[in-house]
Amino acid sequence: MTDVYVYYFLPTGSRSVEDVSNRRATLETIKGLGEPVMESQIVVDHTEVDDNGFVRGHEANESHPTDLLWSQIMSLERRARSRENEAFLLNGGPDAKSKYLLTLESRELLKQAQTLRAQRLESLTGGVTGQIVDLLRQSAGSD
Repeated sequence: MTDVYVYYFLPTGSRSVEDVSNRRATLETIKGLGEPVMESQIVVDHTEVDDNGFVRGHEANESHPTDLLWSQIMSLERRARSRENEAFLLNGGPDAKSKYLLTLESRELLKQAQTLRAQRLESLTGGVTGQIVDLLRQSAGSD
């Protein structure tokens, strides 16, 4: 399990915002290509970064807010699975604390993904889903 920080970057010699890379990369990769845009930092699982240090396909197409949410959801879920897998390999005894922390972290990442899924659904349905949930709650409370 490894979290990796990735960034958009400005190619060497460029000063225009329009020239920002269309894919994020690790700082190590960016060193030879330009300057990182530090405000664009996100965390992804190591499995989402290719051998060249660039984030694989899904992060490259973030033109729509729901696409961005979807890629964040997938990243959170990958990171959670990575922690679950590592926790599964640990035994009790001296590894018990590490196993517990990995499991806790995995649950928290999945909770974040669930929150983003709800936001994405709201965005896709124009808020209709939230209205339906509110109506169901109201009808359940009036019984």
